Amino acid sequence: MTTDDSSVNLVDDFVSVVPAGGVGSRLWPLSQPHRPKFLIDLLGTGSTLIQDTVERLGPLSAHTLIVTGVRHAPAVAEQLPATDASALLTEPSPRDSMAAIALAAAVIEQRHGERVMGSFAADHVIPDGDVFRDAVRTAIGAARTGKVVTIGIEPTGPSSAFGYIRAGEALADAPGAFAVEAFTEKPDEESAAQMLAAGGHTWNAGMFVVSTSVLLAHLARLQPTLESGVREIAAAWDTEQRDAVVERVWPTLTKIAIDHAIAEPVAAEGGVAMVPGSFRWHDVGDFDSLAELLRADAAGVYSVGREQAVATVDARGPVVMGGTKPVAIVGIDDAVVVETDEAILVTRRDVAQRVKDVRFE
Repeated sequence: MTTDDSSVNLVDDFVSVVPAGGVGSRLWPLSQPHRPKFLIDLLGTGSTLIQDTVERLGPLSAHTLIVTGVRHAPAVAEQLPATDASALLTEPSPRDSMAAIALAAAVIEQRHGERVMGSFAADHVIPDGDVFRDAVRTAIGAARTGKVVTIGIEPTGPSSAFGYIRAGEALADAPGAFAVEAFTEKPDEESAAQMLAAGGHTWNAGMFVVSTSVLLAHLARLQPTLESGVREIAAAWDTEQRDAVVERVWPTLTKIAIDHAIAEPVAAEGGVAMVPGSFRWHDVGDFDSLAELLRADAAGVYSVGREQAVATVDARGPVVMGGTKPVAIVGIDDAVVVETDEAILVTRRDVAQRVKDVRFE
């Protein structure tokens, strides 16, 4: 993607990368394999999550790469008409976040030489664009010192839904950044509360800023098959051999998340830094968290995409998404009712995480 030349404060050597994968199974039936979360206008603003993400990154970089599955590439291209076809990197099958981010790094180096890249998921909500971009610029400065840099989100409370980053000393050569001592996988709420009480912990939102050469060098040490594979694919990406090379090499790439492949082992070596992010951030993980982003109407109903009325009787705070028929909710607080062409979901906000467990025999 190329931003308007009138944009200011573009970072010349910075390339944004937007991994657009995952279904968002906790938002079923809105989010489905053929209609993942990042392609949906979840907040009823007229803009989808991936459109918001690309727009948010526009003032930072003249170039943005989108990494998405072959199945979703046509819809992504349709939603981002200003994005050049060369900016769309398509995966034939999911290989987790490390393969997607590494492919982008290798293609960037193949096309432009070494650059600083930043990876930002396509399905997060960040209302404070200016504050977000300030944090990214700080992270870019830290990445130029050779660090892998992550942006840590200031917790609003103990949560078992997110991983945690434990920060250490401030870095003298990277103003605004701190050494990362450890990453912790999603803890239980008691452990999360203990971390927050101890201080020095932020949420891990999976945002990484790093030089392409640094990322690929770490990968060559820690996941050599993956590094050599994406290098081979990148060398063929803009040639007639792309399809044949991707078909042969892509299935051989190790399926692993960037946290496990790079962030955790490199942090143990002292090579990861964290920049605090004081902006509001939401991963919109389920209908409960989605409701927190919506504004209730005069009757106390949270709704998006409704064409008919919602009536409540002794039922506070319902969330009602989509549908073409009137909905009545009686005697159930915090109900969630979601209707799409494919299915209907009825649950409560306090158990919304369990939507991912729905199975039809």
